[in-house]
Amino acid sequence: MSSNEGVVVSDPGLQSQFTQVQLRDLKSKFLAARNESGKVTLEDLPGIMSQLKTFSNVFSNEEIKAILTESSPDLKEQFDFESFLRALLNLQARAPTTSGNSKLKATTTFLKATTLLRHTISAAEKASYVAHINSFLGTDKFLKDYLPLDPSTNALFDLAKDGVLLCKLINVAVPGTIDERAINTKKVLNPWERNENHTLCLNSAKAIGCTVVNIGTQDLVEGRTNLIFGLISQIIKIQLLADINLRKTPQLLELAEDSKDVEELLSLSPERMLLKWMNFHLKKVGYKKQVSNFSSDLKDGEAYAHLLNALAPEHGTTNTLETEDPTERANLILEHADRLGCKRYLTAKDIVEGSANLNLAFVAQLFQHRNGLSLENSKLSFATMMTDDDQTSREERCFRLWINSLGIATYVNNLFEDVRTGWVLLEVLDKVSCGSVNWKQATKPPIKMLFRKVENCNQVIDIGRELNFSLVNVEGNDIVQGNKKLILAFLWQLMRFSMLRLLKNLRSYSQGKEVTDTDILNWANRKVSSAGRKRQMESFKDKSLSDGMFFLELLSVAEPRVVNWTLVTKGRTDEDKKLNATYIISVARKIGCSIFLLPEDIIGVNQKMILTLTASIMCWSLEKKAKESESDKDKKR
Repeated sequence: MSSNEGVVVSDPGLQSQFTQVQLRDLKSKFLAARNESGKVTLEDLPGIMSQLKTFSNVFSNEEIKAILTESSPDLKEQFDFESFLRALLNLQARAPTTSGNSKLKATTTFLKATTLLRHTISAAEKASYVAHINSFLGTDKFLKDYLPLDPSTNALFDLAKDGVLLCKLINVAVPGTIDERAINTKKVLNPWERNENHTLCLNSAKAIGCTVVNIGTQDLVEGRTNLIFGLISQIIKIQLLADINLRKTPQLLELAEDSKDVEELLSLSPERMLLKWMNFHLKKVGYKKQVSNFSSDLKDGEAYAHLLNALAPEHGTTNTLETEDPTERANLILEHADRLGCKRYLTAKDIVEGSANLNLAFVAQLFQHRNGLSLENSKLSFATMMTDDDQTSREERCFRLWINSLGIATYVNNLFEDVRTGWVLLEVLDKVSCGSVNWKQATKPPIKMLFRKVENCNQVIDIGRELNFSLVNVEGNDIVQGNKKLILAFLWQLMRFSMLRLLKNLRSYSQGKEVTDTDILNWANRKVSSAGRKRQMESFKDKSLSDGMFFLELLSVAEPRVVNWTLVTKGRTDEDKKLNATYIISVARKIGCSIFLLPEDIIGVNQKMILTLTASIMCWSLEKKAKESESDKDKKR
């Protein structure tokens, strides 16, 4: 829900040590510590630094104070923001490094903490991703003037700087995620328009399941290659693995022998599902080894040769397995794949060297072209068991993506299965209500004993009650048993609590008081009426909201230049309502709202999702107002 504006440090070397999200977070904490005269002194720094999770497990306040006063004993010495950053790096350098230190086990260095994948750029992967982009976006009306890209240059990163490429790539991975009418596609963009594109990109990336933590729009504008590369890698991976789940490909049930196996399949990540699928076919053709990874187990090419012979025997040849040279065998494997019609972006060298990411992509492409599975009648009951109604599916998706956006250690692939141990919910509770979890009484997965799962879930319910959640007759065992209705109800209250806590923390609005749903409703109505608009909403389930006009007016009041009214329909037909709803979501993300609803939630007036949308716009608007006020004060000083 926060803005992605950049924080500029005058020393480029110092700025390069931090991502934009880290800088914004640190500056916020630094400014909050100012005294009545608007200054921060050495005496204030230990209090700021002890709030940082990275250091809270390593140093006490006294230890931080002792280190800081080594160079300057004057506690009244004034610090500016850059001096604070240098002190922070100095403190990081003093963190204990001995392997026996128990404190060190609980931490990582500040620069690695909760940061987006710091992806080492592989020339082979770069060539593969460039080929992918050239293939899928080569005919795009805007990008065709810039494609094909040359993988031997930095053209990929240069093109990514204006945000258009990344937005378009997200729509290739998950079609319809971004309303392309909201993308700024002029040949030359001003800084504001470029920032909007990147804000839209980052919020949309979170909305499709990318891990986008500690990266801001300024990082993309500056062309930080490792961050851009890591983001592109995630987007393409999501596209390649999109169908590798039981909902999209129910034929995967053939991999299960009984209901227990079905439960296991439901909890598998797409990567583990691919390995299980691969081993299923290898076993059928008599291959004795188990493939447990996409690297070393595939280097000799034997598993690939057997898999392709199982999937496409009509294109096979005995020469592949008879060949002893791994590189020659890899070339024969790729020729076999070509005859199958499988477009591939890896080389024989990539197979022999065990490139995990490229092998994963290749196996996913084989799966998409020919999975070799069928759905037996005897297993149709399992398929029926997994079918949820549309609203349940949308809410599952919303809460799953929201959880993954928080940057917790566990990545959620299947919400209803992954929460049953209670551990994920404890991680989320600790994130939104810091210190609420007693980790000494929690058991980390894998958990074999049922009562340990129940213990975890009982603690989840106990914390929920402490936070005043409505949990009448709800017990931890309901979560362990996978009660979908109760799980969704709990997660909704958890997400709502997180939103209201954010609003409460905006003291300029709430003065520290609790914020209610009614407060959000009234704020939105006042905001619209303040601009002379007549539309109002009676509640978050007001059916008149389905045409989208109220939210378009709210967004245009919050940020006057963001809504292009020539693109807005009257919302009278179902098609027009969907166009408006899609545009609303992209415009909200474009200004900085982190939201996970779908157009159907607006059209159908899903009360929960309507509240999250309104609260997100409200939070962004109030944060913007607070920053403008703070900036005015700084100018007067």
